Amino acid sequence: MDAITRHEIHEGWAHAGMVEAGGLVFVSYCVGNTTGTTAEQVHGALDTLETRLATLGLSLADVVQVDALFADIWEIPAMEAVFRERFVAGYPARKSIQTAFAHEGLRFQLDAVAHRRTAG
Repeated sequence: MDAITRHEIHEGWAHAGMVEAGGLVFVSYCVGNTTGTTAEQVHGALDTLETRLATLGLSLADVVQVDALFADIWEIPAMEAVFRERFVAGYPARKSIQTAFAHEGLRFQLDAVAHRRTAG
């Protein structure tokens, strides 16, 4: 059976920021900033995702799925423009959801799943 490895453990939140299982890496709560346009916040969230994945030897090229959370779902075109720029190795599968955020000014957040390629 494959091991499950948890990273970025936060006991106060009862939360693991990243979990590896079965060749997949699940990354939660990627936010770059709480100011700026939606496009700027999408770039910020992807910067955060990229930095966190790099700690495990992964990159945006390894991302296979994204859950995109919006304060205003009609801002999807701003995200799509950023994704066209940033996901040069291929687009991930995606789900977009409108939600109310607890943080003032937050317009965009994402969760992602990346795939760890096996050697060979």
